[in-house]
Amino acid sequence: MNVKRLIIRGEVQAVGFRQWMVDQAQRLGVAGWVRNRADGTVEALVAGDTAAVEELLRACRRGPRLAHVASIEEELVKPENDDLEVGLGEGFQQLPSA
Repeated sequence: MNVKRLIIRGEVQAVGFRQWMVDQAQRLGVAGWVRNRADGTVEALVAGDTAAVEELLRACRRGPRLAHVASIEEELVKPENDDLEVGLGEGFQQLPSA
């Protein structure tokens, strides 16, 4: 299983990015979560087979129609990291803003 923490920068809030990402992740069978952060970025944890995670990352670089993605910071993480507050087997969901 490939697990990555993402910080997505650009015009990514108030443009439907989170719901769009939920839809993309569910289509690809990727588990995890996505949420807005107070600094204007979007944070996500994505987990799944390598091909599906990489396809989701390619889609995120484009984003939904109204978004403008300036950059994506990627960090590989261990699935058992409790600090990530996610049940990776529970599909993909939006979390409250942080």
